[in-house]
Amino acid sequence: MIGAGAIDWTLYAVAVPAVVFAGVSKGGFGSGAAFAGASILALVMEPGVALGLMLPLLMLIDVATLRPYWKRWSWPDARLLLMGAVPGVVLGALLYRAAEPDVFRLLIGAISLGFVGWQALSRAGMIRARERAMPVWGGGLAGLVAGFTSFVSHAGGPPAAVYLLSRRLDKTAFQATTVLLFWLVNVVKFIPYAFLGIFTMQTVVMDVLLAPFALLGAWLGVKAHRVVPEALFFAITYVLLTVTGAKLIWDGLS
Repeated sequence: MIGAGAIDWTLYAVAVPAVVFAGVSKGGFGSGAAFAGASILALVMEPGVALGLMLPLLMLIDVATLRPYWKRWSWPDARLLLMGAVPGVVLGALLYRAAEPDVFRLLIGAISLGFVGWQALSRAGMIRARERAMPVWGGGLAGLVAGFTSFVSHAGGPPAAVYLLSRRLDKTAFQATTVLLFWLVNVVKFIPYAFLGIFTMQTVVMDVLLAPFALLGAWLGVKAHRVVPEALFFAITYVLLTVTGAKLIWDGLS
């Protein structure tokens, strides 16, 4: 485990693919697995350092991916999720030092896997709730959970995806709404991150060095979004939710 004061090239060897992966996920696949970058980094550095390192890079990716999807989002859905996400971020800031994040990893992991299972049963004709979108309160709750888990582990993608996928948006509207939502959420998160001392001079130096790889990943993600068929896109999204949920449950239990 590499701590805040022992950054070396071994860490960069892990950080580069982690950051590229986050860029690809956020740039083209709805951010569902972008948080995995922070999880990978947490294997070689303290989790708090990993969070502080990833947030500026995620914000850079947000800026890079916002323009291709400009005004192609579903603003009512983004607004509803954001209304829940802001108090979720505030809650995360208040509880960051005291709360055990494993509880929330288990919760989001269960929601992610449960949603994929629900979709599978719906497609098999065993349940018919798939035709109905989640209610307004469900979107607010998804936003609240997304804001909190985004603050404590950058893992806000799965609960937001659970709501957005239920809205049956086309793949571009889904992606654009996700990009807009987490651009705003990450801006909101930046101030409490700074206040809590999560950023350090060493994370700033690493961010400068890793920025080109974040932009590369975002570019690759946007290109992939444009050429991947819609059916395959959502199939990939369900796979990402499954992987994300399983990883969160594994981390929460270990």
